[in-house]
Amino acid sequence: MRSPPIALHRRALLALVAALLSVLACSRSDVPPPRGIGSGGEPALQQPLPSASPPPADTPTLAPEPTATETPAAPEPVASPTFPPTPTLSVGAGSESVLYRSQPGDALRTVAVRFGVLPEDIAVSGDALPEDAVLLDPDTLLIIPRRLGANGPAEQVIPDSEVVYSPHAAEFDVSSFVQQAGGYLQRYRETVSGRSRTGAEVVTLAARDHSVNPRLLLAFLEYYAGWVTNPKQPISEVFRYPLGHNAQEAQGLYRQLSWLSNELGEGYYAWRAGTLTELVFPDSSIVRLAPELNAGTIALQYFFSGRILGREWAEAVSPDGLMATYRRLFGDPFGYYHPLYEIGLRQPDLILPFLPGHTWAFTGGPHGAWERESAWAALDFAPSSILTGCAPSEDWVVASAPGLVVRSEAGVVVLDLDGDGREQTGWTLLFLHIAGAARVAEGALVEQGDLLGHPSCEGGTATGTHVHFARKYNGEWILADGPIPFELSGWVAQGGAKPYQGALVKDGQTVLACPCASYVTYISR
Repeated sequence: MRSPPIALHRRALLALVAALLSVLACSRSDVPPPRGIGSGGEPALQQPLPSASPPPADTPTLAPEPTATETPAAPEPVASPTFPPTPTLSVGAGSESVLYRSQPGDALRTVAVRFGVLPEDIAVSGDALPEDAVLLDPDTLLIIPRRLGANGPAEQVIPDSEVVYSPHAAEFDVSSFVQQAGGYLQRYRETVSGRSRTGAEVVTLAARDHSVNPRLLLAFLEYYAGWVTNPKQPISEVFRYPLGHNAQEAQGLYRQLSWLSNELGEGYYAWRAGTLTELVFPDSSIVRLAPELNAGTIALQYFFSGRILGREWAEAVSPDGLMATYRRLFGDPFGYYHPLYEIGLRQPDLILPFLPGHTWAFTGGPHGAWERESAWAALDFAPSSILTGCAPSEDWVVASAPGLVVRSEAGVVVLDLDGDGREQTGWTLLFLHIAGAARVAEGALVEQGDLLGHPSCEGGTATGTHVHFARKYNGEWILADGPIPFELSGWVAQGGAKPYQGALVKDGQTVLACPCASYVTYISR
């Protein structure tokens, strides 16, 4: 029996859409190389100077961006979630239990992972056991069997709000502080994103881009190089690599701070996700992390574990190490404490970031929010196109929620949902790779569904036109597959075993993520 003409027309149209998306995807490559620069904003290419003599203070020292890796040919199946095995430690502790009060950002599942038990082993004082993947109310009393043996240092040395760019850092004036401190940083200049910037501006830019607290970045810069208070101009390697990361692609202050931010983020967000329970040191020795620690302290312990060990590491992560430098500059870090998660916190209503009736491809599951993979907070979507690679697109990226445009520059649009004009407070949305032509203006008030601009490759490393989309709350990147799941038009994000893998799920339907943009990645509003 022959198909009627209308049915044939529909099949041909679907085949054409599939072909267009496949052609687009075959050349796209959104996955960054391991430990390389990912989809985040990066400074323009500059040539490093010879190392025979120290470069002058106003000379940029930036290295080329690495290229992206080969595009996967097909989507990966979503990994079935399994609970990590409990450690084979002494369980003969009888009925001894630990009393633990939940911290902002905790979920029952992540607490169980840290203490080496199963969620059902935990009792909640006076209440029924909550769901294991839902945020716990801060200060909830949990009764947990003692299963772990020896752990690393258990003292919290810095609150989470002093690691991320949180509300209490929003008013901090980096430029004024640097001038008053009188160190070399006030004379330093570097060209980043085509502009010559002061040292204070470089620190501010790195803090904003990565959402890392500028006070912590300054403390590290003083701890390693003395740039904040020592007026003497550094020479040779100390000028090129003030934080001691001597890699060709990490020359200059901005790239050094970017590297530091990613290293801190790897520890911070892995603790949030429950995927980090122990540290592996350069000599392959292992230390189990104390389960009662907070994400901010873990960030410091993780960072130093990749560089030093033994007594030197223990001192660096103690109150007498880096934090002694911090206190000398800024005082008690807990004086700046701000709870990042409130009781009952939920994501606001968000829609898919493109026009209704348009078919896009879900090209990236949960992966790095700004660059590399420290916070798997972002998703990627690509429009259909008959052209490959970084081709101009006439399709539109739209606002997923109403808000105030607080940033519109260099491929980036940031939408502030509480309208106070600060990225460090409340919910903010990051849209990356937005073309300069027709991009929404900074200061614009938009409604949900309003046009923000066209998808592109602008604003970072990308070889295919798409939009990179992530959320922050109170300055912390919100994991796409965490206790506050990324939900867009009813589609809920699920993570995969690796960055960029995963799926969107809604009412029994599943859309798999893949840069290849095959038919199983198609999604529409």
